[in-house]
Amino acid sequence: MKRIIFVALAALTLIFGACSRKDANAPLHPEWIYNTVVYEVNIRQFSPEGTFKGVEAQLPRLKDLGVDILWLMPMYKIGEVERKGSLGSYYAISDYKAVNPEFGTLEDFDSLIAAAHEAGFKVILDWVANQTAPDNVWMESQPADFYERDKDGNAIWEYDWTDTRSLNYKNKAVWAAQDECMRYWLNRGVDGFRCDAAAEVPAKFWKGILPGIKRDYPDIYLLAEAENPALTDSRKTFDASYAWKLHHIMNDVAQGTKTVEDIKTYLDEDDSWMGEANFRLMFTSNHDENSWSGSEFERMGDAAKVMEVLCFTLPKGQPLVYTGQEIGLTRRLEFFEKDPITDWSENEYTDFIRDLVAFRHAHPCLAAGEKGAPAVMLRNVPEGVLAFSRSDEDDSVTVYANLTAEPVEVIIGKDPVTLEPWGWKLF
Repeated sequence: MKRIIFVALAALTLIFGACSRKDANAPLHPEWIYNTVVYEVNIRQFSPEGTFKGVEAQLPRLKDLGVDILWLMPMYKIGEVERKGSLGSYYAISDYKAVNPEFGTLEDFDSLIAAAHEAGFKVILDWVANQTAPDNVWMESQPADFYERDKDGNAIWEYDWTDTRSLNYKNKAVWAAQDECMRYWLNRGVDGFRCDAAAEVPAKFWKGILPGIKRDYPDIYLLAEAENPALTDSRKTFDASYAWKLHHIMNDVAQGTKTVEDIKTYLDEDDSWMGEANFRLMFTSNHDENSWSGSEFERMGDAAKVMEVLCFTLPKGQPLVYTGQEIGLTRRLEFFEKDPITDWSENEYTDFIRDLVAFRHAHPCLAAGEKGAPAVMLRNVPEGVLAFSRSDEDDSVTVYANLTAEPVEVIIGKDPVTLEPWGWKLF
């Protein structure tokens, strides 16, 4: 594949000259995102206050943890009509340009963004394009065909999302409205978006608005909650997409229903499917998994740590840390009610995540996208061990991961080394 690409680039250089050579060598993503770690902030549960100020107060702790990108779960005003629970879902938005008063004021939000930037973080917002709350301002201000409707003219919803109504993406006015609202927050200084349920929205919508947004805001980061490669064209649409399939395989390996070979097969298939340039967000938990499927400890048990190691070291991967993972939070966080984490005391999990983040930053070969090195699988290792190396001209990392509940012995160099159940070694 690389040989074919080289020949193609050489031909372009002959046709277009030095200018095309410069374009060909340009990074496919903003330079700042290649070796970053994302931290998902559940604002409601992040502090006893559950506010923007509650997050701002903990920026020093997050800075010490070493994470780079703060992904704020939806912080927009939530609908009242058919609201779930007493506080409602973050993903049922009544006004894309208003902050949730539960979290504070717009001035509080601006203060958080400014403080985060001052501390060296990038901040992305959770963008919910697929649906709105039933009482979104557009219900009154826009024509009926702004929303999908049944034969009787009633606005409809998907799945069990009864507190939402689906937008009609056959109407180009919806495209324009979404574009305008996204730009509103970019103009307030945010650094990009994590786009919720991105595959539920037609790909042609994203391909219609994102090139213009990236042209006008070339340094932003765009993450799709989707796996479809049609949504990932780094220079035009999303920089990164979800590794949902890998996540479920890791759950299955931890539960004994799949093996190392399934992970290897996934890596080969995903490489051919996605190519080397695009990022995959890799995780052992996130807000959906924690609230609805359980914490990583419920799903993965003693394998949770070694699976986190893989999220930080596998090719194309961009690791995610969800609220509470850095203290080994074992409970599910409520979704529609206040359920704050009140004790952020450091423990072994804090050290574990901090060390992984530092290890990631120290090794450019672990970068996502085309700047990272591919994984070369090591042979002659015991069954159940995933062993690979990632190396470039200046850097090299080797990973041995025991993905079984039994101790195994591996030969590293010429020395026998015992890997504990669900244990690992990084070199």
